[in-house]
Order: sequence, then structure tokens, then C-alpha cells
Amino acid sequence: MKRILLPALAVALAATTAPAVAVDAGAPRTARAAATDEAAAGKRNAFPRIGPLTGPAGKKGFRFGVASSATQIEDRNPNTDWYKWTAPAPEGMGKSPFVGEGVKGYTKALEDVRLIDDLNVDAYRFGVEWARIEPKRNVIDRAALDHYRKQLDALAARGIRPMITVHHFANPVWVDDPADNACANGPGDANLCGLDHPQGGPLVVKEMAEFAGLLARAFGDRVDEWVTVNEPMVYMTLSHSFGAGPPGKASLLQGDVPRFTAAQRTYVQAHVAMYEAIKAGDQVDADRDGAASSVGLTTGAQEYVPVRNGRLSDDPKDVAARDRYRQFVDYSVVDSLWQGKFDKDLDGTMDEAHPEWKGKLDWLGPQSYSRTGVSAPGGDPAGILYPVLNVEVCLAAPSLPLLDSTYFVPTMGYETNPQGLSTVLREFGERYPGLPLVVTESGMATESGTRRAEHLVRALDEIQRVRAEGVDVRGYYHWSLMDNFEWLGGYTPRFGLYRVDRSTMERTPTEAATVYARIAAQRAVSPADRARYGGTGPLTPEPPAPPAGP
Repeated sequence: MKRILLPALAVALAATTAPAVAVDAGAPRTARAAATDEAAAGKRNAFPRIGPLTGPAGKKGFRFGVASSATQIEDRNPNTDWYKWTAPAPEGMGKSPFVGEGVKGYTKALEDVRLIDDLNVDAYRFGVEWARIEPKRNVIDRAALDHYRKQLDALAARGIRPMITVHHFANPVWVDDPADNACANGPGDANLCGLDHPQGGPLVVKEMAEFAGLLARAFGDRVDEWVTVNEPMVYMTLSHSFGAGPPGKASLLQGDVPRFTAAQRTYVQAHVAMYEAIKAGDQVDADRDGAASSVGLTTGAQEYVPVRNGRLSDDPKDVAARDRYRQFVDYSVVDSLWQGKFDKDLDGTMDEAHPEWKGKLDWLGPQSYSRTGVSAPGGDPAGILYPVLNVEVCLAAPSLPLLDSTYFVPTMGYETNPQGLSTVLREFGERYPGLPLVVTESGMATESGTRRAEHLVRALDEIQRVRAEGVDVRGYYHWSLMDNFEWLGGYTPRFGLYRVDRSTMERTPTEAATVYARIAAQRAVSPADRARYGGTGPLTPEPPAPPAGP
């Protein structure tokens, strides 16, 4: 489940070989011959210049980007539900590691634009925090809008194309107060009662659309590329399946399918309303590529394998369990928009018609991190039971046979597989023909810059492979720009191209930042970088964990 940390989720439920080396090319060659060979190889493997995110012309383009999310990096932000959920009592609820001051991504936003520029990337995906713009219902903070406007201007001055995420897992407290998630008094300005409430849900949709429209009108002359919601079913799982994050509702854990699907249906409706509001509000083609607004969403895109008794399985019931889980987590919301239908009881059948939803998606952002085992219940050892879907999910040995011990990511508790990215991109391309794809997140939590660079190079090679096959992948946004707050994992997992010392908030480029900057400048993975960081073998082993610190 990406960065949401299934192992940490399991705890919540219980409470209720060698590094890559440079290749010896054989006999010595002249410097001129070597340079000619490398230039030829670079031309064959070059990525084209950035193009439109949508439309036929965009298929010939490719963007290198980097990503972050508002709640995960920003400081001075006590009005989000995640702040209230994580702050120690009496200020907050103390439910999971404290988000605190983030990595001061709000205060240091303009400084951080220089870090992005140093990477030579084309684009930056980031979030605008709803709780900062609208800390109280219908109260707009114009100074906060101006802050983000200055950030956009700084990006434009350096030729960096922005992509704004409107909703990335976090809400203002007044949307669904986690300290009052039963909402005994009904919807009101201090608590709309959330997505699953019969009266409050439509109010939340209205407010999300108003917020998206506000951003489109305020920033449409600077922004053409928009993400409505980030990984909607991961958000649903965290907030409404198990209650491990705000607002703390555990509908599936309690077997209340109608309440869960009410929240899911409302969230899909929110995307559609936001899509329409952005289209109406953003009428300016800021980057002059022929589209005033390109609106999409992101979705999980993990590699799922059927398993049983610690081995890969071809048992039909395990294969079916794998397919049910993938349909639910990665496909269900996209299918609703693709088909104009909804699965109202989680039985895998789209049995509720919503023609007004169909086609409300200009592009799709698959986000890939992990290799996950899925089985029907009853294996030994057992995985984490996912109720209602009747599946067990496992991310590590002994229930999941690992491809390679060096692929295991200790701080996340799952296995990565950079070579698996091509598989999931092919699957998405086949499932949604004609829908442009852009990898809006992919990365690795590690203390090693070399290990992160290996993952990055291999991911780009897999993207190049499927592009050559005709899959319409138009870009790669590395997760993440800098170390940040990783939800239930707090600040222990480090995904950043820039390492952050949270005692000083100093940003330091890792080896991966240097490698990515070189690739983005050359618009190709050079033979030297491929020899050093690429391939399909082991990754550099994870170094020992550093001493505990801030």
C-alpha cells in the first residue's frame, strides 16, 4: 500500500547480495571511439523534450519531474486533520507520529525552488494545502494564496512546469473532525461530518469543488496541469477502511460496507465536481501547449502476485484473490470514471450507473512502489487479513517469497521491484487505451543515495522500454524532492533526493540527486550511469540504521 505502511496498519488492527558495479567493456578503446559509442547509445536511449500532458502531440514528449505533498513537507499548519490527529495531547489526539513542523516546506518554499532547478527537471508536482487556504469554512486566507502564487512565479522564472495536487490525503479539520467522527450534532460549519455522512457528504463535495475552482481561477494563468485526488483508494483504506488515519473511521473493519461505499462514491463525485470546476475556472493556456487545463488523478500501481505457503501460487483461488485486491485498490475509481459505473457492494461488479462520471479524466498517474503478495485466506504463514474482500495481503518473507534480499525496504516493511514498473505500465496501457499515463510518483526509502540512484535508473529504463513498445507514458516524477513526513511512518523513512536534517532543516543533495540532475540534463541515461546503477541484479544493500535522532 505504498507509503501508508501495511505493517504499521497491521499493528493498528492488532490493537482493535552485492551492489551494482561498473562493467568492464573489454579491450581498451581510443577516447574518440568511446565518446562516439556513448553518444550513439545516448541518442538511441534519449528521452524527448517535454510535451503536452494530453492530446496526440504529447505522446512524442516526456517530462522529468519531482514530487512532494503539502501536508508532508509544510510547517505552520495546525488546521489540518493530520496535525490534530498526530499532535500529542492536550493539543491533539496523539494517534501516530507527530507531523509537527514538517520540513519547513512552507517557510522555505522559495529556497526549495532553487533545489528543484539544480536537478535540471522539467516539472514539479506539489500540493496546495486546503486547510491553509480555508482554515475555517468559507474563510479564505488571501496571504496564503499569495504565498503559493509567489512559488509558482519562482518556478516559472526557472522554466519549471507546475502540477498542482488539490487533495492529497489531508483535510481542514472542519471537513470531518477526527475528534468528533461520530458527528452526533450533524453537519455544521465546525464539522461537515465527512464523505460518508448522508447530509454532510454532498456538502463536502460542494466545498471541494469550490476549493478547486478557487485555485483554478487564482492560478490558471500559471498552471495548466492538475491532480484532483491522490491515490483515492489508499486514502479510503487509511481513513475509512481501518481508521488508521484521520478521520479514524473503520467501516470495513466493522463490516459496514454501505457506509464505506457511501464514502467512496462521494469521493468519486468529488473528483468529478473538481474536474468540472477546474475546467470552468482555468481558461488560460499558461504553457501555450494547446490545452488550458489537463485534469487527472493518481492511482496505486503496485505489482501484485498470488502467493500461498511462502511460494508463488497458481491456485485459482489465490489468483482470484490477487485480482480482487488489485481491482479494489488500483482500478476501482479509474474504472468508475472510464465506464461511468460504480460497484456499490464491493463484489467486483459495476452495478450502479453514473453516466455523468464517464470520461471525466484527461490523464492518469500510476504510482508504483512495492511488490505485494495476495492470497485467499488460509495460507501458512498468513498475511494481513483484508476484511470484506476476503483476501490476505503480505509484503515480506516468509509469506511473500522475495525476488532478492536487497530489494527489501526495511523502513517501509515491503519489497520493491524497479523492474516491475514496466509490467504495471503495460497493464494500465492495455486497460485504458487512449488515456495518457504519467508516473506521478515512484521512489525508494533508503539511507543510501547509491541505492536510491539504482532504483531511479532502473525505473527510467523500464519506462523507456514500454515507451518503445508503444505504451503512452509521458513522464516520470520522482518521489520525493526531499525527506518528509511519511504518514504512519513519521520521519523515519527517507525518500528524498535531498536529505533533510530536521534539527536544522538543512537540505543536502544525495548521490541520487546528482545522478538525476545528470540524466535530466542529458535527457538520457548514459552508458556509464547504466553500467553503474542499472541492470536487473541486486541493489546496493541497505546500510545499518543510524542512531535515533530528530
